[in-house]
Amino acid sequence: MDIIWLRDFEALVACKNFSRAAEERNVSQPAFSRRIRALENEIGVRLINRETLPLTLTPAGEVFLSQSRIMLRTYEETIERCQTIDAASENVIRFAASQSLYMTHYKTLIAPLVSEDGLETDLNSTSWAADQFVSALQQGYCDVILTYWHPSMDFLGPLEVANFEYLTLSTDRFVPVSRTLPDGTPEFNFTASGKDAVPLLSYGAVSALRSVQEFALEQLLPRQKVFVVNQNALANSVKAMIEEGFGMGWLPLSLCRREIGTGRFAVVDDRLSTDLEIRLYRDPRSTKSTLDVLWKQLRQAAVDAA
Repeated sequence: MDIIWLRDFEALVACKNFSRAAEERNVSQPAFSRRIRALENEIGVRLINRETLPLTLTPAGEVFLSQSRIMLRTYEETIERCQTIDAASENVIRFAASQSLYMTHYKTLIAPLVSEDGLETDLNSTSWAADQFVSALQQGYCDVILTYWHPSMDFLGPLEVANFEYLTLSTDRFVPVSRTLPDGTPEFNFTASGKDAVPLLSYGAVSALRSVQEFALEQLLPRQKVFVVNQNALANSVKAMIEEGFGMGWLPLSLCRREIGTGRFAVVDDRLSTDLEIRLYRDPRSTKSTLDVLWKQLRQAAVDAA
């Protein structure tokens, strides 16, 4: 299958017209039509309903559209990874982590050592699914991943089975918080009776923190109800929704300590909080000397802080 056909198909879906789609793809309409037909022949089913105006997709076409977008995204990510690996200097340490970890623990624990030693780093702050961080490290797209760890998480299992090395740099606290009312109490709270359902700003299924949130929710009183009003992959997005008063949610304490200190946020019930470890994982087979230097310093810093 030619990757060009997938881009043609997406253009046709967007334009709903062969002539406009051909113009967008900078090709003649007959040539464009032949490429769409070739795609359908390759798949073995009809993807486009040509009897309707504007054009519509067949049921098979609807399924193929979602899968083609995944294929194109995977193709583009693969090219990006290959180019990054090829361009990276031997001395550059390539990190991968979520935005919340870069803004908190990377900034306080790792950045000072990087600056002190004059090390060069490449920071990939992403909204990847949790298991994509693991595959990125396994495939050499990054040298280290900075991640939360909790006993309820399982996405890091492949690294532990393969004996990837890790350091526990610090701990954080995963706390249920809400915006406050004028009197300083949480706007959303759990009640002993559990009569009223509480709006929850949740983590999506691809988030590393989703399983920790579910672990915390299991500690609620049996009768307490919650209803999910939004799902996000990133803690920063959950925080933004809490600030706007859409509901309560769990956040790493390091990400909301200032808001709690100023009274903008309040902890809903600290009994429903749980500890998070902050870990750094690497492939022990790495021969990058700069990473060895940083790793030793971080290990010593962790020992000194214990």
